[in-house]
Amino acid sequence: MTTDDTNVRLFSPPELPPTPGYSHVADVTGGRTIHVSGQVALDRSGGVVGEGDLETQARRVFENIEVALGAAGATFSDVVKLGFYLTDISRMGVVRAVRDEYVDTDRPPASTAVEVRRLIRDEFLIEVEAVAVARS
Repeated sequence: MTTDDTNVRLFSPPELPPTPGYSHVADVTGGRTIHVSGQVALDRSGGVVGEGDLETQARRVFENIEVALGAAGATFSDVVKLGFYLTDISRMGVVRAVRDEYVDTDRPPASTAVEVRRLIRDEFLIEVEAVAVARS
């Protein structure tokens, strides 16, 4: 993304190992930074979506992030960093498949993925937070 007041370079230096769908570095100048709190699989009324189903929960999480970004005047193309928290990191492939429907896989954001013992409620299998940089 490049605009008149924002420049974002997402890249992986050749001296670092190859990455499965994320960039090692997000170099940002200008713009405004938007932090989206960790999103879980809740619908608008607060009901759990996809109990026991990681793919359904991941899809809802990304839908929630998309709504939050839109409310701040941003889109997934503005995202420079994603943080993933999963109760079973061995299932990250399921999450990546959903993520790839939302992010530009040619310019993926920087990323961190962590396995956690549990999230705020036992029904949740995933939580994702985002950082975006949009025009001022």
